[in-house]
Amino acid sequence: MLTQLRQLSLAADGRYLRDEEMQFMEAYLASFELRLSAYRKIQAAEAQIVGEVEAKLRALDPYLLMRGIEDFSNKWKADTGRVLRLSALAMLLDDEQRYKERFLYWFQTLMRAFRTQRSCEATYRLLQEVIAKYLTPAEFALIQPILETNRTLLGLS
Repeated sequence: MLTQLRQLSLAADGRYLRDEEMQFMEAYLASFELRLSAYRKIQAAEAQIVGEVEAKLRALDPYLLMRGIEDFSNKWKADTGRVLRLSALAMLLDDEQRYKERFLYWFQTLMRAFRTQRSCEATYRLLQEVIAKYLTPAEFALIQPILETNRTLLGLS
């Protein structure tokens, strides 16, 4: 939304907007209550969501959160919580492009440098499964593309 508004303000350059240029704003406003509801549910359940994903991840492969003999689960929790909060904000603002440019590409570089793609793929796949239980299907449909982008860019792509 913010990216689209910025582009639109530059394109308008002192003129009135045409109806077709404002359609994305109408669509956003129509979906705002649903976006806000999903955002609040994720916010309220963040700790439970991350905990469930961690439990599923450990059941899948207990070594995904290890690097040699060192346990990286605390770092994983912090990173997963950060990605979840920023994903929820991108969904609320309907601005996945800004999220990718301002955070995800940078984070992707870090995850590749630390060779965590395998755990990221599993984390962000499982995150989709878990979040779906906390949201209505309509709410989940708003955040699912962002969660899939996380999985694709941070995981084994």
